Amino acid sequence: MRLIRTKAAVAGVGLALSMAACGDAGSSGGSDVEAEDVESGKFEEGSAMAELADAGEITVGVKFDQPGLGFKDAASDIPTGFDIEIAKMLVADLGIDPESDNVTWEETISDNREPYLQEGRVDLVLATYSITPERRAIVGQTGPYLITGQQILVKEDSDVQGKEDLQGEEVCSAEGSTSIENVEKEGMVPASAPDYTQCVEDVLNGSVAAMSTDGAILLGYAAENPGELKVVGPEFSEERIGVGYPKENAEMCEWINGVLQESYDDGSWAKAFEATLGEGGAETPEPPALDECQAA
Repeated sequence: MRLIRTKAAVAGVGLALSMAACGDAGSSGGSDVEAEDVESGKFEEGSAMAELADAGEITVGVKFDQPGLGFKDAASDIPTGFDIEIAKMLVADLGIDPESDNVTWEETISDNREPYLQEGRVDLVLATYSITPERRAIVGQTGPYLITGQQILVKEDSDVQGKEDLQGEEVCSAEGSTSIENVEKEGMVPASAPDYTQCVEDVLNGSVAAMSTDGAILLGYAAENPGELKVVGPEFSEERIGVGYPKENAEMCEWINGVLQESYDDGSWAKAFEATLGEGGAETPEPPALDECQAA
């Protein structure tokens, strides 16, 4: 896993060992994020942010099946993970309590992130959402707030050491993800599934030889299945994880970047990482540089 280039070995190895040791990545906690007081004039009248702040409600699309990033079990009201912590910061900046019922956490799989934004079903998407030119053509995206890379997950007793050993073999990934595209580009046979949970099951039952997506996600699944699954091989892509918003709400870009930059500067981004992906003791990386917002 490469969270930033300069700390790849420390962050990747430390995270892999710590998550595998805890064996319960889905239970990653979170930092305390409280709603801010929204002063009059903070948001331009008529802006998406002003409308959300005035309504006092928001719907955020997140993953429910990715330990350490976006995970929710049947007993929990609020999902946990690094994506969730970043979302809470944005929600709180609107004056909405992120722990309250005024936030709807909408499960969002890889294949419906763009449709949910286009249809107005969600106001924001923070769901291991890789920033790409193709996506930016139809929805708004900014960030990144995390950089990772694609790797391989196989059964513990597998001889596979990387993508080179899977040429012509079926490798599972989620429909609508950049990961499924990369699988094919790298000479493997893409086996699509509706979500990554299904891919994990397919690897465990032998339906496919492996699954592939961001290393951060795979480490979480390996930690949930100690002695059964392992992450192998170097990264073969760079995934820039960012925030999605409706394309017509271009003003959200500067607001999102401002909240992210503030979290970088005041240390809350680092605290969120430490409380989720770094829970087991992995060194916290430097936050990535943010993209500039394009003119509306």
